[in-house]
Amino acid sequence: MLKSGFSIVRVAAALLALAPALAFAAGKVQLQDAPIDLQDRASLQRGAGLYMNYCAACHSLQFMRYSRLGEDLGLTAEQVEQFIIKGDAKIGDLMKTGLDKGDGQAWFGKAPPDLSTTARGKIQQEDWIYTFLKSFYVDESRPMGWNNTVLSGASMPNVLWDLQGIQRAIFEPKPEGGQCAIAEKEGQCITGFVVQEHESGRLTQAEYERAILDITAFLTYVGEPARLQRESLGVWVILFLSFFTLLAWLMKKEYWKDVH
Repeated sequence: MLKSGFSIVRVAAALLALAPALAFAAGKVQLQDAPIDLQDRASLQRGAGLYMNYCAACHSLQFMRYSRLGEDLGLTAEQVEQFIIKGDAKIGDLMKTGLDKGDGQAWFGKAPPDLSTTARGKIQQEDWIYTFLKSFYVDESRPMGWNNTVLSGASMPNVLWDLQGIQRAIFEPKPEGGQCAIAEKEGQCITGFVVQEHESGRLTQAEYERAILDITAFLTYVGEPARLQRESLGVWVILFLSFFTLLAWLMKKEYWKDVH
C-alpha cells in the first residue's frame, strides 16, 4: 500500500538530467552499488509516490500508462487515482508532464528529458541513477545554487533537498600528480559530503537512502516493465531445467545400464 507521508510537491525543476551518453562518458565516476529489488512491490510503490511528488511536474514517462503502472505495482484503479495521478489525467492516459517544453528550455537551458527509458539497456545505469541522486551539493557559482559530482554542471537543483537536507561538499587540496577520489573542482578534490545538523532534512540518513533506492527501483522498472515478469519466471525456468536434467540423467542411466 502506498504511504502518503510525503506531501505533494509540484517542483518547477528537473529530477534527472540523465542523458545516457553523458552518464557513461563520465567514466571516472566511482559508482555506488544500488541494491534494488524489483520484486519488492512496496519499494516500487514508494518510488512511484516519490516520483510523482517530486519529479513528474517536469519529467514525463511517455511510454508508461497509469493503468499499466497500477497493474504491475498491485494498485487498484482507486489507489492510482488517489496516489499517482495528478491533475486531470485519466487512468488510461500516458504519464506525460504538464511542463511546456518551451518553458523548460527557458528556465533550465534545456527541456527536461522524458525518463521512460533512462535505466534501460545501459550497464550500471541503475547504479548511476542512485549515485547521481546522492551526489548533489551546494554550489553558489551555479545558477540553480547546486552542482553534482556525477554530472558536473547539471542544469537542475537538488529537488529532494527537503528530504535529505542541505548537503555540502568537503574540499581538500588535490595531491600533486594524483587523482581525486570523488570529483575535482577548481583544483581541489571533493572528498565527501556533510549535512550539518541545523540544515538536516525531514528524513534520517537511513530513510533518505531508502527513498533514493525506491526512486531508482521505480525508474528501473519503468525502463523495462517486462523485467518484473521475466525475473519472476526465471525461478520457474531454473526449476524446470533442474527437473528436466534429472529426468534426462535417469533416462540415460536406464538406457545404458545393459551396455556396461
